[in-house]
Amino acid sequence: MSKKTLLNSKDIEIILHRLACQLIENHYDFSNTVLIGLQPRGSYLANRLADLLKNEYHIKDLQLGLLDITFYRDDFRRRDEPLAATSTQINFLIEGKNVVIIDDVLFSGRSVRAALTALQSYGRPDNVELLVLIDRRFSRHLPIQPNYRGRQVDAINEEKVLVNWKEIHKKDAVYIEHR
Repeated sequence: MSKKTLLNSKDIEIILHRLACQLIENHYDFSNTVLIGLQPRGSYLANRLADLLKNEYHIKDLQLGLLDITFYRDDFRRRDEPLAATSTQINFLIEGKNVVIIDDVLFSGRSVRAALTALQSYGRPDNVELLVLIDRRFSRHLPIQPNYRGRQVDAINEEKVLVNWKEIHKKDAVYIEHR
């Protein structure tokens, strides 16, 4: 297997700032908007964006939640090994709010579909948007497209996109792995 770097830490930093600015353009002060990171991998991106919005762009009262979709996945019972669930951390209702779902990589769209189902437990939002760091085109199984994307990647099915976050991997980087 070989690995090629798609994004280095500087690229990711620039993309995070661009995504934060796009969110501000569309949601201004976030008084009616909440961010929901998909556990586990989308939580790193969601936390980083929330930190940027609060500390660099001075957005006050930003609501951030983390959503576990393990038991809403359509492949939940199809795996040989049991899936490990993480905790959902949403301490607010999304009724009547604008919700921005955040994940690291959009591949087939199945995780987003599961997230939409799971969100129903927290109310009925006015609007739902999707923000991803990497959009893998040409691999969708469902008609789901991001509203905000960091980078679009044309990766074939045998290639895997790996996102490393400094919080767990010591440095930020995005790789494409050829099998």
